[in-house]
Amino acid sequence: MKTDQYITDFYNHYDEDARLASKHGSVEFLTTMRYIQAYIKPGSRILEIGAGTGRYSHALARQGYTVDAVELVDRNIEIFRRNTQPGENITIAQGNATDLSAHPDNQYDITLLLGPLYHLYNTQDKRQALSEAIRVTKKGGKIFAAYVISDGCLLDEGFNRQTINVAQYIKEGLIDSRTFAARSQPKDLFELVRKEDIDHIMSVFPTTRLHYVASDGCALLIRESIDAMDVRQFNLYMQYHFATCERKDVQGLTSHALDIFQK
Repeated sequence: MKTDQYITDFYNHYDEDARLASKHGSVEFLTTMRYIQAYIKPGSRILEIGAGTGRYSHALARQGYTVDAVELVDRNIEIFRRNTQPGENITIAQGNATDLSAHPDNQYDITLLLGPLYHLYNTQDKRQALSEAIRVTKKGGKIFAAYVISDGCLLDEGFNRQTINVAQYIKEGLIDSRTFAARSQPKDLFELVRKEDIDHIMSVFPTTRLHYVASDGCALLIRESIDAMDVRQFNLYMQYHFATCERKDVQGLTSHALDIFQK
C-alpha cells in the first residue's frame, strides 16, 4: 500500500474538525493562532499546506486575509469547500506537500505546514516539504511547521490512557528499549519525533528560528481535567499555557510542537 493510501484511509474516517474543536484540542488551535496573529499583517497572503478541512484557513480568511490551501485527501477537500462562507477570499487545490510546483517562488507572507510533517517518515521527505514551503515564501516571510512529539504521545497514549501497548511496541521495534525514541513507519500513520530530530532536519536550511512552541503542552495528558473546566478556569489555564509553552522544561512533554522560522 502506498503511503498516501494510509493517510487517505485514516482521514476518510477521522473528524479533524472535532479534534480541534474540543476544549483540550482547542489549546493547540488557540496557541497556533496566537503566534500567527503575532506575525500576520494587513494584506498578508497565506498558504496552508495540508489544510485538512480548513480550520485555520477559514479562520484566517474570515479575518479578511487572502488564503490559498493545498490538501491531499478528497474527503477533506469536500468538507473544506462546504465550510467556505460567502466573502472568504480563499482557494483550495489538491496537492502534495513535497511538490508545490503549481506555486511560484516568493509568493506568500505566511506559510503554514501544520499537518504534512506528521506523515513523512524520513529526513529527505521532510526536508523536501520544508524546502518547498520555504521556496514559496517571500524573503522575510514566516513559516509555521508542526510536528507530533513522541514523549508527549507516549505519556498520554501509552502510560496514561493505555491506548497503545508500550511493551508490545518495544517488542516490535517501534519504540527503542533504551531511549524510548519512536520508530514510525507509514502504517503507523504518525511520525513521532523529538526536538533534536527537528533541529537536525532544520540544520541544512538558511532560516532563522523565531519560536519553538509546545503548542498543546500537557493538554492531552490532562484532557479530562481541561474538558471539565468552566470558562473562567479554562481562560486561566490558557494564560498559564501561553506563559510556559516556550520553556525548555515543558517542550518535551507536549504532544504537538510548532517550529516558527523566518526565510
